[in-house]
Amino acid sequence: MNTAEAKRVLEAALICSPQPLPVRDMRVLFQDELGADTLKTLLFDLQNDWANRGVELVSVATGWRFQSRPELREYLDRLHPEKPPRYSRATLETLAIIAYRQPVTRGDIEDIRGVTVNSLIVKQLEDRGWIEVIGHRETVGRPSLFATTRQFLDDLGIDSLDQLPVSDDPAQRAELMASLSRAEDAQADLPIDGQAADDTAAVADADAASGLFPESPAPEPLSSDNPAGDISPVPPAPPATQAPP
Repeated sequence: MNTAEAKRVLEAALICSPQPLPVRDMRVLFQDELGADTLKTLLFDLQNDWANRGVELVSVATGWRFQSRPELREYLDRLHPEKPPRYSRATLETLAIIAYRQPVTRGDIEDIRGVTVNSLIVKQLEDRGWIEVIGHRETVGRPSLFATTRQFLDDLGIDSLDQLPVSDDPAQRAELMASLSRAEDAQADLPIDGQAADDTAAVADADAASGLFPESPAPEPLSSDNPAGDISPVPPAPPATQAPP
């Protein structure tokens, strides 16, 4: 198979795939006849081929995908006038703290924000697939440690946490998280169901009632170094029981 034909196959697979396509799946297209380096070269060629078009080929955390260019979003939004519910400021601040300071516990988030974390906020972010429990801190009560997911990176359009912009301004960090909800406007396959909408309204009401939105301190620089004793594997889930109040 020549280069032109291989690019046609890749292009068709990427356009038809509803999710980002990882390189390992692309190799299946060619029965492993093309190596990862060759495929990446073809992908870069495809990027150049689509450079002046309304869509672009990008690499995200879980693979490669075609997506509309940001500058065209205002036009595409007119096709879908119904907007998904916006996330409250408290939700975005919580997400920003987890993204920049992970792994963190609910207690860490509360220490930074200065207010109690509404349980609906954590549930909303977990249901959306943006955060998950990756372990437990070895301290009294073994509180859960939260971190962002690969879905979070995909929705933000980046490959890794290292690509998060460095900012000491809490407002800018919250605005970055707000861009996620704006991105949902153009994602037809990422609806928010009725229950999530109800949760969003409940969280917003609780935040408005508190009237407390303290600015969080500047985060530590991103680092992949975690103390060896800080995280323990998540144990198998026990049978479902009613959580204590």
